[in-house]
Amino acid sequence: MKMAPWILGLFWLINTGLETPHSFVDGLESTWTHDYTKYHPMEEIYRWMKDVEQKNPNLVSSVVYGLTYEKRNITLLKLGLQKQEGREKKVIWMDCGIHAREWIAPAFCQWFIKEIVHSYKNNKKLEQMLQNLDIYVTPVINVDGYIFSWANDSTRLWRKSRSPPPPGSSCYGVDLNRNFNANWGTVGVSFDSCANNYCGKTPGSEPEAKAVMGFVGQMVNKTLCYLTIHSAGQLILLPYGHPEISAPNYNELVSVGEAAAKEMKKVHGMNYTVGTSPQILYPNSGSSRDWARLIGIPFSYTFELRDKGEFSHLLPEEQIQPTCEEAYAGAVSIITYVHDKTFNSGGLPNAAITNVTVWSTIVAVSLSTVVAT
Repeated sequence: MKMAPWILGLFWLINTGLETPHSFVDGLESTWTHDYTKYHPMEEIYRWMKDVEQKNPNLVSSVVYGLTYEKRNITLLKLGLQKQEGREKKVIWMDCGIHAREWIAPAFCQWFIKEIVHSYKNNKKLEQMLQNLDIYVTPVINVDGYIFSWANDSTRLWRKSRSPPPPGSSCYGVDLNRNFNANWGTVGVSFDSCANNYCGKTPGSEPEAKAVMGFVGQMVNKTLCYLTIHSAGQLILLPYGHPEISAPNYNELVSVGEAAAKEMKKVHGMNYTVGTSPQILYPNSGSSRDWARLIGIPFSYTFELRDKGEFSHLLPEEQIQPTCEEAYAGAVSIITYVHDKTFNSGGLPNAAITNVTVWSTIVAVSLSTVVAT
């Protein structure tokens, strides 16, 4: 009988005398058989989310916190362990897929969750952070647009939501990342519904943006960090998109962002530039990043993942894994900083989480074989 490659790998681990990590067994069906080196349509992402939750009940739970215009669920996965006694848990927010065509973003959210599920039991620092923090991850906010981008080649580069055209227009959709209530409509937007950066009729007019503002707004007093994942350009953007407004903790935001970029470069040598959008990209208003900082969340960043123009939003699948590996290092760097600043843990340094272990090396080598079983 032909044995599945992951079983052969498990036998190899046992025969070499290495201790098999608990995380290798926990959630096996939900996370080890999912192909993280491929882009997935929405129905597969929904199914994967359900499986991850069911197989990891002590760590993962789900929340449906809104509906899209076409009445599809906007669902997040909450990652967190039982809190330490006497400490209030704080919140980290991460979302992906607010722009439909940026497929690498949902791929990263899936990768991020996989890494947490597989490593937390064997990483004391990460386990400690999950006792103090709840990490809310939305793999796809713009579900309608993401599904539309999968329809055929002509829709692959669709960016906006799928809300209906305003009177007198035939153009669908709103740029959800110009629809948040943060200096809305002032700079870097269009009021032409046919434009890719159309900001909508009013701030929060779109159900997707309204859902995020409503859910996160209820947690603002305990939310430490807001990470929103985009592509492309290899940038770490901080508030604000308006060139005449500066965040009160601007210097610290830059410092933390540059530390993350340094960790990202260590992984595959890729450079990520840190700054506000007007400084290194273009001015804009109504972004979720700016909204988060404006309401009082101290750390707020937009990650613009690979690349710098060769493929842009059509990043090939062979770059998913290296892109996600470097983005994971950057995200963990920021999360670790805000955790340690809040809880003054004095625990293990960032490298305790981001260093590549024998387990991740084995996975990286065999992943393409495992997912084929």
